[in-house]
Amino acid sequence: MDNTIILTVGGVVIGLVLGFIIAKMIEKGNASKLIKDAKRSASSILKEARTEGEAIKKDKILQAKEKFIELKAEHEKVILARDKKMAEAEKRTRDKESQVSSELAKNKKLNAQVETKISDYEHMHELLEKRQQELDKLHKSQVEQLEVISSLSAEDAKAQLIESLKGEAKNDAMAYIQSALEEAKLTAEQDAKKVIINTIQRIGTEEAVDNCVSVFNIESDDVKGRIIGREGRNIRALESATGVEIIVDDTPEAIILSCFDSVRREVARLSLHKLVTDGRIHPARIEEIVKKTQKQIDQEIIEVGKRTVIDLGIHNLNPELIKMVGRMKYRSSYGQNLLQHSREVAKLCGVMAAELGLNPKLAKRAGLLHDIGKVPDAETDMETPHAILGMQWAEKYGEKTEVCNAIGAHHDEIEMKSLLAPIVQVCDAISGARPGARRQVLDSYIQRLKDLEDIAFGFQGVKKAYAIQAGRELRVIVESEKVDDQKAAELSFNISQKIQTDMTYPGQVKITVIRETRAVNIAK
Repeated sequence: MDNTIILTVGGVVIGLVLGFIIAKMIEKGNASKLIKDAKRSASSILKEARTEGEAIKKDKILQAKEKFIELKAEHEKVILARDKKMAEAEKRTRDKESQVSSELAKNKKLNAQVETKISDYEHMHELLEKRQQELDKLHKSQVEQLEVISSLSAEDAKAQLIESLKGEAKNDAMAYIQSALEEAKLTAEQDAKKVIINTIQRIGTEEAVDNCVSVFNIESDDVKGRIIGREGRNIRALESATGVEIIVDDTPEAIILSCFDSVRREVARLSLHKLVTDGRIHPARIEEIVKKTQKQIDQEIIEVGKRTVIDLGIHNLNPELIKMVGRMKYRSSYGQNLLQHSREVAKLCGVMAAELGLNPKLAKRAGLLHDIGKVPDAETDMETPHAILGMQWAEKYGEKTEVCNAIGAHHDEIEMKSLLAPIVQVCDAISGARPGARRQVLDSYIQRLKDLEDIAFGFQGVKKAYAIQAGRELRVIVESEKVDDQKAAELSFNISQKIQTDMTYPGQVKITVIRETRAVNIAK
């Protein structure tokens, strides 16, 4: 194939050379000579081309042989590698086969052992069932013998056992509760007393008590006639404008103003003072002076509220709440001035919160506002408890949730949800229960003492009950035949729980159960 290519190339070259020569010879006129020379040249070129073609052919053949040898060597290497891998795979397969055969032999031995154990287990199970049947028969016969001996059925005996266990468990529980309470008192009561005593000692209190009457002093009794007016028209106009009963009697140089509303009494007192000072006392003038005085009192209420919140360091209080705080100055609760009580509770709350690591400013806020429900306006529903009403107002005017909950929960109308609530409740009780703070109505006081004694008489075994120390202690005398020492402790605990759930009272009530055994003989 290579020779053919070489000859073809040579023929083409010869043709081109001959053509060129002929053209030249024709141009020169020596065509024959040129043809001869061309033939000689062509033959020499052919020889040279054949020689070069042979040389090239030999080189290509050598290169092909070398390439073939290289490919053959690589192929042999690949075959050797494959053979090696196959040998290794066969070896691994033989190893696995030998391993599997050994494991199969082991499994056969294990299966034989398992079958032996299964048969042994079945045999033991049969023996156990037989023994269980024998035990059941023996138990049944023993139960029947016990029922015959004790004259009780198994169910009755079981019921009696359960009742006895219940009694023992109840006694153990009461003993545990009592010991837990005593242990808690040893630790918690001491710390609580320390906090409360420190708080009380750091707060100065007053013992002023508001009355339902005010005395208006005059220079002489001649002024009484001018105040009464012709046919009593001046005093009627004054009573109609202020809503206060004006008592003009034989008391020298004094007129008594009677009204449960302190604001109205103050308006009437100031109006009388202005009228007597001015000297012009007649119905038209009375109405004018009363209206001006009412505006003056309204402005004074706002000023009192502002001064109070500034003194206590309370900020950003709604103007309506400030007005309610000012109106507390003219309200009283059990004879105790409401504003003075609220200021006192606020200070106590702040100190106690600081002692317990809470926010004292928030505690002061809750303490000041806890009784704002006691100063309702004319449109307020009077049947709503003052704690709930105060909580609703606090929510309405944007107070925080902790403050609202403390206001609503300080008489347990709602559930306490923050630590501020018990602090406000405790400080309210401290302020209201301290000596000289309140003047309690005699009827409600006597009723509370009677309720304490009635609760004690509601328990079995109580012989006598006495409420002493202004209702702060209840002495209970029990019948020694019906109540033993353990039941006496249980009775004291149950009475205390009953009083906590059924009664509302300031401070705390101590329950003392007394049990005595008397042996009486007469010597003759």
